[in-house]
Amino acid sequence: MLQILLRREGYRVDVVDGVHAARDQLGSCDPYDVVITDLVMPDGTGMDVLDAVRARSANTQTLMVTAFATTEQAVEAMRKGAYDYVQKPFKNHELLATLEKALEKRAIVAENETLRAEVKARWTEGQLIGKSPAMDRLRDLIKRVANATTSVLITGESGTGKEMVARALHFQSPRAEEPFVVLNCGAIPENLIESELFGHVKGAFTGAIAAKQGLFRAANGGTLFLDEVGELPPPLQVKLLRVLQDRKVRPVGGSAEVEVDVRVVAATNRDVESEVDAGTFREDLFYRLNVIRIEVPTLRERPEDIPVLAGYFLQKHMALQGRRLEFSPEAIRWLAQQSYAGNVRELENMVERGVTLAPDNTVNREDLGDTHPSKKALNLSRIPEENFELDDYLTQVERELLLRALDQAGGVRKKAAELLGMSFRQFRYRLAKHIAPEVGDAAND
Repeated sequence: MLQILLRREGYRVDVVDGVHAARDQLGSCDPYDVVITDLVMPDGTGMDVLDAVRARSANTQTLMVTAFATTEQAVEAMRKGAYDYVQKPFKNHELLATLEKALEKRAIVAENETLRAEVKARWTEGQLIGKSPAMDRLRDLIKRVANATTSVLITGESGTGKEMVARALHFQSPRAEEPFVVLNCGAIPENLIESELFGHVKGAFTGAIAAKQGLFRAANGGTLFLDEVGELPPPLQVKLLRVLQDRKVRPVGGSAEVEVDVRVVAATNRDVESEVDAGTFREDLFYRLNVIRIEVPTLRERPEDIPVLAGYFLQKHMALQGRRLEFSPEAIRWLAQQSYAGNVRELENMVERGVTLAPDNTVNREDLGDTHPSKKALNLSRIPEENFELDDYLTQVERELLLRALDQAGGVRKKAAELLGMSFRQFRYRLAKHIAPEVGDAAND
């Protein structure tokens, strides 16, 4: 009856008699989209068929049909991976509706698998763009390090692509199917970082109206990327060290520890060794994170990659803005001659500006703008002869750069901090130090 019904609806249907025949059929052809099975059969049960389906294809959806349904059986079937449980007698339209939903789930699962495979292939096959020897060495090191479970410290100037290196490590590792979780340690208020990392129990502090698992537990089985790890306050450095040593986290306000299996990858644009010497970063945590060190090269160290990167960003922003453009020879020459204190991020900003402002089908030199004033060399060809105070002069320069960055960023302090190659916390501190309080308060985070 079901064979006739489903074929009339346009489905391709195979019918077999019993558990043994079902196992033989499942093993002799491509995976099915859906398997509909009775529960009670002479040579076994629908649970046996469900086990055979799951062993053959995790994406095949299974519908259990029976006149002898119990709550325990339904729960067990769903626990084993059945899509749904249909009780006899059923109406044809109800069964067809359930079948359509099962097929929709099958399509979603297949699409997600395809997307995961594409993401993994993209990071495995060269998302880190560049043909220079420096990039070849970087890709080779990532490949050799990816399969390890040890912590990695990624260092390099702002804008070099440290997060991209961390993602490449993750997607080339055995943890690629598990979560990749990111935390910018400089973007979270100090009083919330512990809860963000380790979670909290309900009522642990004012506002903790529900329990939170924290990023370590969210990343369990995968990778936790701690960007700007040098921004962690000293008390959190101690707790992070203990987690790295014990592989256990204790939520804020809780008494029980929870085991976690997480690979920690940290990144910073600071000179960590100098901060260790200065006592602002714990030496024991540094050595725990610095098991494997990856230094990301600056764009100045690989100028031959600038045209390649510029072409990649041109394609990216043309697609985003729905335009078709090309660089003029003058524009490419000018891009190749810049020093890029902001590295790859600065280059992308220039290209995006060019795609936005180009009046026709060509991105010309004038469409790309100038390098940011804060990155240009200061005019120190002549020192004033009278009443010159170096500290006062440097204070004045720093204040001017803060104001100009804030103006270019439209008052957004996080963006202004990026323009100056510093963390948000550093920028906020300098802003409070040099700028009138009302100016600092008026700037949005």
